[in-house]
Amino acid sequence: MNVEVTKVDSGSLDLIVRLALAEDLLSIECISTKKSFLEYALEKIDPSADITSHAVFSDEKEDAGASTRAEALVTAKQTGILSGSGAFTRVYAVVDGGIDCFFEKKDGEAFENGDTIVRLSGRARSILTGERTALNFLAHLSGVATETHRLASVLRHSTVTLLDTRKTLPGLRALEKEAVRHGGGENHRMGLYDMILVKDNHIDSSGSITEAVRRVRSAFGDRYKIEVETRTIAEVREALESGADRIMLDNMPVRIVRRAARIAGGICEIEVSGNITQKRVRRLRGLPIDYVSCGYITHSAPSCDFSLLMKTKK
Repeated sequence: MNVEVTKVDSGSLDLIVRLALAEDLLSIECISTKKSFLEYALEKIDPSADITSHAVFSDEKEDAGASTRAEALVTAKQTGILSGSGAFTRVYAVVDGGIDCFFEKKDGEAFENGDTIVRLSGRARSILTGERTALNFLAHLSGVATETHRLASVLRHSTVTLLDTRKTLPGLRALEKEAVRHGGGENHRMGLYDMILVKDNHIDSSGSITEAVRRVRSAFGDRYKIEVETRTIAEVREALESGADRIMLDNMPVRIVRRAARIAGGICEIEVSGNITQKRVRRLRGLPIDYVSCGYITHSAPSCDFSLLMKTKK
């Protein structure tokens, strides 16, 4: 019932990266011609808009072979799980196709404080122009993977699977959900188009769980499996009677989750959501449930700390 999400496609990744770069590299030409932010991002990212690096390395020539060359290392300043290598590499491909990125860790691999994550080689000014954007992707996505891994590890020897939600940062959902997989979690639905989830507002607006599910069945038949969000034991019973394929137990105390699981166990899948913390996951892992879904692993995961240091050579 969970969505099988493939790797982020190259076209989507390019758009995400270009929009991020355009925040730093909005050229004077773009401003003077009153082009929209999106138009500029799609047409041409102008690295010369990094006025500091282009002034400091003003002796660099357009021919990469004749330019000031540099090597740079990105190192970890904490432990974690890596994610975001694709976005990192794409940043430099857009800024300067002559920059080489050699990753010493793969997405999904653990790293320790002091580990070298990636080695860069190319124009000094281009490395610096792409530095912050590339590190932003790496830090945030590795943070998502790391926090996911922290919770997924608690569930490692249980039958419960950790899921993400749609509580993602705008524009970064595909990358964040990929980071969840790198951390050992699984993806819930990707959007509003690939899975039926009847939530509290659907229920309240239609009058009941029974009526909301009836309308869904009327519209789609058996095309989609149906998950129903429940808030009480009475709603759990009604969701079962309506033929739900999965019941979400939303913000229920553990003692109520245990009771609901006894009622619904073996009839349909059970997902627990709301206020999911490491402590709460430890209390849930022994119960007869199938999934725990958690929003904060994407919207509030602490970023990992990386640094980039460069040594210029002639």
